[in-house]
Amino acid sequence: MTKKLVAEALGTAILVLFGCGAAVIGGAEIGFTGIALAFGLAIVAAAYSLGAISGAHLNPAVSLGMVTAGRMTVAEFAGYAVAQVAGAIIGALVLYLIVSGKPGFVMGEWALGSNGYGPGYLGEYSLAAALVFEAVMTFLFVTVILGATGAGSAAGFAGLAIGLTLTAIHLVGIHVTGVSVNPARSIGPALFAGGAALSQLWVFIVAPLAGGALAGLVYKAGLTRA
Repeated sequence: MTKKLVAEALGTAILVLFGCGAAVIGGAEIGFTGIALAFGLAIVAAAYSLGAISGAHLNPAVSLGMVTAGRMTVAEFAGYAVAQVAGAIIGALVLYLIVSGKPGFVMGEWALGSNGYGPGYLGEYSLAAALVFEAVMTFLFVTVILGATGAGSAAGFAGLAIGLTLTAIHLVGIHVTGVSVNPARSIGPALFAGGAALSQLWVFIVAPLAGGALAGLVYKAGLTRA
């Protein structure tokens, strides 16, 4: 179990550092498409390097979906979630240490790639839009993960399918919430950014967990598997 938790922490740190790092450091040059690819490629890298150890969930919503699908215990979920949040905080810390070294750096209201919504945040979408987007997209994301890693799936392609799905979700929704679909990914940057990022954090915990849990229930019912 220790190896699994270390793998989850390391993988989630990679996701935050690569994905949020692309947004913060190279966002102006690579645009939304580049940021979306960075998140997707981070998942692919983690899946193929760490997946054999822990399954490379890297996301409490994914782990909760595994619980409701009957593929993980609640105790295992708790350990995974703690490791994932710890990894996200480490990833955000490393990112902060890098970007704070740039002359003139100022910690903005939604710094370090924090998720958000409403006035002042990207497309300024409403709270309702943010909740719907995060819940629905997490449901779809976890549905793909459960299918790609379940019995009868094509061997060796799960990481690619999952990474491409996360890329597509970012292409659709960066302007809406910055895309979370992952409570840990949101917690790490928000703890450093504070302010609005921290006060709005509940959205990016509640909605993804609800979407992930529902995906697991639907999968367990046999509605999204052979």
